[in-house]
Amino acid sequence: MAAQPEQASILSFEEARALVEDHASRLRAKGRELLGVLDTQGRVLAEPIHADRDFPPFPRSTRDGYAIRAADLDKLPADLQIIGEIKAGGVLSTLLVESGQAAAIMTGAPVPNGADAVVMIEHTSRAGDRVHVARRVAASENIVAAGAEAKRGDKLLAPGVRIGYPEIAVAASVGRSRLLVHAKPRVAVLSTGDEVVDIDVPPGPNQIRNSNSFSLAAQIQAAGGEAVVLPIAPDEHGRLRELLIEGLESDLLLITGGVSMGKYDLVEQALAELKAEFFFTGAQIQPGKPVVFGRVDHEYFFGLPGNPISTMVTFELFAKPVLEALAGISSRSLVFTHAKLKSEIRTKTGLKRFLPAMLSGEFEHAEVELVRWQGSGDIASVARANCYAVIPPDRERIAAGEWVPVLLR
Repeated sequence: MAAQPEQASILSFEEARALVEDHASRLRAKGRELLGVLDTQGRVLAEPIHADRDFPPFPRSTRDGYAIRAADLDKLPADLQIIGEIKAGGVLSTLLVESGQAAAIMTGAPVPNGADAVVMIEHTSRAGDRVHVARRVAASENIVAAGAEAKRGDKLLAPGVRIGYPEIAVAASVGRSRLLVHAKPRVAVLSTGDEVVDIDVPPGPNQIRNSNSFSLAAQIQAAGGEAVVLPIAPDEHGRLRELLIEGLESDLLLITGGVSMGKYDLVEQALAELKAEFFFTGAQIQPGKPVVFGRVDHEYFFGLPGNPISTMVTFELFAKPVLEALAGISSRSLVFTHAKLKSEIRTKTGLKRFLPAMLSGEFEHAEVELVRWQGSGDIASVARANCYAVIPPDRERIAAGEWVPVLLR
């Protein structure tokens, strides 16, 4: 029997996140596409990519200079005879470097037989066909051995990788003009409430424009999904139910608003009537405490609080792992950085807080400071921020200069 909303629980952040990750780990992407390599930017790889030959295919010089035998530099200064020049991309040289000889060489060029090191041009001076060397090099110095980066048949990219410019470079280097990628999951977005109007409709005195559907659609696209924005659901049971059913036809449903305790917050009631299973009906966080996670049959949904910052934060913390799993992305944990607190923070205990903040500085000088905000409806504060400072639930005061976790956005 499906759990009713009142039977589900409010979990700590860690418990709620772990539960979401557990469900996400069981999901698989639906469908695949074969695309031109440049069209795969931002998509998720659905096949392994293997090296089609050794990389590099020959011993490669990493510097402009002279290919030499390291033993010839045991006594300095050394004067060597120049027997030729090797440039990158030229025909493989038939030169043989013997003791007392050197070959001028360019970065990326194949190292000739007999040579076992490259001395940088900065440490040499040339006069005619002789080169004067003033510094020793060790055997193998400034040379990448053949096959050192990869052997033919080695796996260079694994399925589940989100494709960016490094992955495109790898694919191009092995001659792959087309790649098999996972289809984008379709994520339905349903904003609710009579107080919400479309963005091109003048709002009444007690109404707000529907920013949540647009911020969520942008977050969905950034995470690798395709947003399906549904009409706004009014505070009327029949129409709300129709739109919920429509939303559940997508791979994932995100509902904003209507998940709190107010008289007209009808979403959980309507979902229960659809025999929804509720995994949790709240998380001990701010903003976003009323977040809901559940499933109707095999389709997952999240009920996200209607305040805009709550919507944004709960998407990143809870909905994103499920979306990424449906997109075929290999599971990964939240990544936090740390920075010194610029100004003291005082807050109440009991909730883990993800507060809009500004990260500045770099390396050991990184600092973070909360931006001024008027609560979870203050959209402008998020636009001024570049991260969320994470405040633990057991601290009333954190002094300036303390290191705190930071979640980048």
